[in-house]
Amino acid sequence: MTGYRTIGRMRRLLLPTVAAGLAFAATFHPTVEIERRIHDTLLVIDITRSMNVRDMDGRSRLDASRQMLRSWLAREPCGTRIGLALFTERRSLTLLTPIDVCDDFESLTATMQALDWRMAWEGDSRISKGLNHALARAAALDVSLIFVTDGQEAPPLPYSGPDAYDGACPSGIIVGAGGAVPAPIPKFDEAGREIGFYTASDVQQAPARLGPPPPDAASRPGYNSRNNPYGEADLHGQEHLSALREAYLKRLASVCGLGFIRLSDGPQALRQARAEQAGGRLAVSPLNLAPVLGTVALILLLVAWAGQRKTLFRIPKLGGPQR
Repeated sequence: MTGYRTIGRMRRLLLPTVAAGLAFAATFHPTVEIERRIHDTLLVIDITRSMNVRDMDGRSRLDASRQMLRSWLAREPCGTRIGLALFTERRSLTLLTPIDVCDDFESLTATMQALDWRMAWEGDSRISKGLNHALARAAALDVSLIFVTDGQEAPPLPYSGPDAYDGACPSGIIVGAGGAVPAPIPKFDEAGREIGFYTASDVQQAPARLGPPPPDAASRPGYNSRNNPYGEADLHGQEHLSALREAYLKRLASVCGLGFIRLSDGPQALRQARAEQAGGRLAVSPLNLAPVLGTVALILLLVAWAGQRKTLFRIPKLGGPQR
């Protein structure tokens, strides 16, 4: 009888003991070397004023971008090189050339967290020009591109549309920030204090009155070949409100065959979009086994706890011979 009790006790202790051993092993962060395809990347983030719109579950587009991209960076394999740049006006400014995502994770995330609309040297947001500049920069660095923006051109594009891109095309993805419903753009004073929102009279409405007038200009109300060659059909608009310009960004992405996802799709969608793209390089990188060991240890503890609970709260069978 004593032997059966000893065996039962050993069985009850087996799972907790194995779980403790796995948890202890996880503290040493064991790794294995595996070969996988990685994509070195230049990450460009739009910091123009429309990125301050708070339509991402109450957060600004810039805040939501930082949070999503940090989660994405945390899962990128070691050995991947990531560069960081900001976009404003018509070009991107590289803050960090591509560095190892694991060795320099704190530098990447701290720099990204410090990005702010006040870093802009001008208030314009010429998306197509900025994307063209970022594509050329990524091609020069021989890396792919991730360009995060809401797609709102300010001032709006002229009738002729965006500038064509004729440079080398790296692989990449445009990440569209913002919601589908136009929302007000916060307005700030010279001291950086929020003082309300932009109104229709504060901004230029679309399309911009630059370059040659549209082909149908002569048929527009108010047309005058010398004094008003654009007519007056474009004097009212909603450029003081901002929404994700998804169709426009997909149009820009198609020029170089870039992918497109919404920021709200989350880091997993970004990882999936990158995995589906060609290019990259094969590299041997370490895989940390600590999360796997910790998860298995937790499962074993839960199984052991469930078994103990079943034993403690076992209900005796009712019935038996009647007397």
